[in-house]
Amino acid sequence: MYIAGVDEVGRGPLAGPVVTAAVILDGPIEGVTDSKKLTPKKRQALAAEIRERALCYAYGRAEVEEIDALNIHHATLLAMKRAIESLSIRPTEVLVDGLYLPQVSMPCQAIIKGDSLIAAIGAASILAKVLRDEEMEQMDALYPGYGFAAHKGYPTEVHRAALNKLGPCAIHRRSYAPVSACAHLEVMG
Repeated sequence: MYIAGVDEVGRGPLAGPVVTAAVILDGPIEGVTDSKKLTPKKRQALAAEIRERALCYAYGRAEVEEIDALNIHHATLLAMKRAIESLSIRPTEVLVDGLYLPQVSMPCQAIIKGDSLIAAIGAASILAKVLRDEEMEQMDALYPGYGFAAHKGYPTEVHRAALNKLGPCAIHRRSYAPVSACAHLEVMG
């Protein structure tokens, strides 16, 4: 039995991709839980251990253009499907955090709060969060002034103020109301 845990990060932000991970563990890893319950330092350490000790793991993503075209719900399911289908071992079952399931050919089960209850889902939440956070820190250098390194694209007061001042940049989700409201201030690049 190969059970894959799947989770996403990035449904709520105004900018950046939605990132998913799928993980098949080879045994328990102490400290693995919902990534939101961990400090950034602890997430980093656990992510390294997960990558080293998991039987396999893979990432999936949906870019800003896909989020705007499909909506965040469908883009998230697409990103989950991409992660699952990229695993080097075909899972016999897939456990997904939340309420909704991607369309894949193996049995799937949705588990509310699964990232706190199932180690493989918790591991997936950690990998996805670490990867997305790192990418948003890189975007901060490419698109200065928005504060992406601090808020990771989430609609904080600082981010909304920057959006109102600077307008949207290339990684903002145009279909989100706070972004579309500032489209007249469009930034090139």
